[in-house]
Amino acid sequence: MVYSFIPVFGGLIRVFELAGGPQIAPENPRALLAPLPITLHILSSILFCVLGAFQFLPSLRRQRPAAHRVVGRVIAVAGSVSALAALWMTHFYVFPEALQGAPLYWVRMVLGTAMIGLIIWAVIAIRSRNVFQHSASMVRAYAIAQGASTQTVMGIAWIIAVGSEAMGPLRDGLMIFAWVLNLLAAEILIRSMLRPAQRRQKNSPLPTIPPSTLRNET
Repeated sequence: MVYSFIPVFGGLIRVFELAGGPQIAPENPRALLAPLPITLHILSSILFCVLGAFQFLPSLRRQRPAAHRVVGRVIAVAGSVSALAALWMTHFYVFPEALQGAPLYWVRMVLGTAMIGLIIWAVIAIRSRNVFQHSASMVRAYAIAQGASTQTVMGIAWIIAVGSEAMGPLRDGLMIFAWVLNLLAAEILIRSMLRPAQRRQKNSPLPTIPPSTLRNET
């Protein structure tokens, strides 16, 4: 939630502006021409990233499974809307070359499509009682959705280090690298925490029934 703060705060400011509030952030002509996609993207991304953070709590999954399922349904819809809106904006918004080159365009299209596919696969997996595949798919989808957070951190760090904002191919490279870092972190999390838990469940011995219980039952 802390990691999501800057993109969430900036997104809410943009929604406030599009709703008729005073302009605070730099003007975005694309948002003014077609405000609905960016509004849907911001609001659904906030739901997915903030509510999704609670889904990582073991206490919520174990002690409140009903709440975990309800929140899961909400973020599955929110994540799909967020990715669909991102795909629409990537393809139909007209970006200057300094803000989006061909590499960034294709990476956004691939990752947006992959995020929707991961969410669908996570839903299918949990309906088949495959908890590991469900969790792994949602972690990967969450890593894609949190790309804006890592991109913000890297962008601020670049401005502090260099004194100017990265533009053009350099900006594309930094934004793509942010997704690479997120997906790498997701795979480390899956292999270090989720997969060992799956192996422990598979290798755990079957519970033994005391002889006294058998005698009582017979």
